[in-house]
Amino acid sequence: MVFSSQLFLFWFLPLTLLVYYSGGRRLRHLVLTLVSYAFYGWANPWFVLLMLGSTFIDYWCGIAIMRSGPEPNPDLLALPKDQRRTRRQRTALLVSIVSNLSLLGFFKYFNFGLENYNALMTAVGLDAAAWHDALRVTLPLGISFYTFQSMSYSIDVYRGDARGMRDPLDFACYVAMFPQLVAGPIIRFADVAEQLRERSHTVEKFARGTTMFALGMLKKVMLANPCGKVADTVFDAGSAGVVDAWHGVVAYAMQIYFDFSAYSDMAIGLGLMFGFVFAKNFDSPYKSQSITEFWRRWHISLSSWLRDYLYVPLGGNRKGETRTYVNLALVMLLGGLWHGSSWNFVIWGAIHGGWLAFERARGKYSFYNSLPRPARVMLTFGIVLIAWVFFRAPDLDTALRYVGAMFGVGTAQAGAPLLDLVIRQPYYLASLAVASAIAFFAPQSWDWTRRLTPGKVALSVLGLWASITLLYTQSYNPFIYFIF
Repeated sequence: MVFSSQLFLFWFLPLTLLVYYSGGRRLRHLVLTLVSYAFYGWANPWFVLLMLGSTFIDYWCGIAIMRSGPEPNPDLLALPKDQRRTRRQRTALLVSIVSNLSLLGFFKYFNFGLENYNALMTAVGLDAAAWHDALRVTLPLGISFYTFQSMSYSIDVYRGDARGMRDPLDFACYVAMFPQLVAGPIIRFADVAEQLRERSHTVEKFARGTTMFALGMLKKVMLANPCGKVADTVFDAGSAGVVDAWHGVVAYAMQIYFDFSAYSDMAIGLGLMFGFVFAKNFDSPYKSQSITEFWRRWHISLSSWLRDYLYVPLGGNRKGETRTYVNLALVMLLGGLWHGSSWNFVIWGAIHGGWLAFERARGKYSFYNSLPRPARVMLTFGIVLIAWVFFRAPDLDTALRYVGAMFGVGTAQAGAPLLDLVIRQPYYLASLAVASAIAFFAPQSWDWTRRLTPGKVALSVLGLWASITLLYTQSYNPFIYFIF
């Protein structure tokens, strides 16, 4: 079930809100948990069992961490940060981390490992066993998001950043909460722990949530979808000229940004409708003047998660320059693999990791600083575009050919003029132009809705009506991050 569907908009969401607001706090958490399981299990009910298993393990690991310290902690208060952790506490944390990473690793990377094994056997002149080809694992929706989210609970409790959850229903509600369950943003436990125990439900919150949701729907339907159609047309063409290749990758850059930021807007808006305040997940990333700045603005919940739970524990920048560069590259390589199980994602992560290390090595003397601001923005955007090719292309050969086409290596096939006629229709050109203007010059939805006015609300309602109307005429309506 996707947010931009008639089922969700006209049935699931209204009924959920009606039942949710008809009861007290505990009933509200029960309703939110049950409808979240229904939302997640809509495509495949068996996936719910995996999430339940992860929830059960992390809940009890949290209890074990809280109650296995050197001092009694019956109220599950936050552990002192300077208190030495016991072996039982370290074991409980290890069980949580290993179980979540094992779950993610098996379902996300089994097929990838199998494909590489078969390729290796073929390369050395051996045939892979027939049963290897028969084994295929289905990737559960959103597993990359909820395993990171659930794991953050155990880590936050172990570090003393949050109290443990006494009520398993509250913890299940945190893990399964449907607004951000399958495509983020990644909500860390420490950020919502107190909200799970006590939060307010106000008209102002609900109004802002509705406005955020409307803006997200508008961005998704009116910008991401037509830009995605252009990107698919160019990438699927097999060959394109220089101009068309750049046209296609710019369209994809706008598609993925407005697709994912729209989902984040809708998720944050839905959270507000249920009383939760989630942090901003995007901050105009294409305005960045360096790759370092880009990762402070793009998918903030993931980049901050990788920084605090991976980069810093690896040593961050505390163990010398060489180790810092290695840590940056390793974190981005793993971030690439987190997005998808293919070498394309590894290369995408390597490009970003390499540039992060390069920029840090150059420091304040970086050549970025000697260029005018527009040049720094365009240079950074160009690097991001080249990396997006590897993110979007179905395989490495296609990605390399596409990058070559962007720089005039190779020739366009006979179908290129027909490609021009498709992607240069006024509707698609206007959509790409509006998307680009908003990406580079407009404020973020999160900021724009902090202070609502009647005009903003009216504009959002009008946009929601227009996007729902247009939704009835569109057959192309994917959510890119649903596959991660």
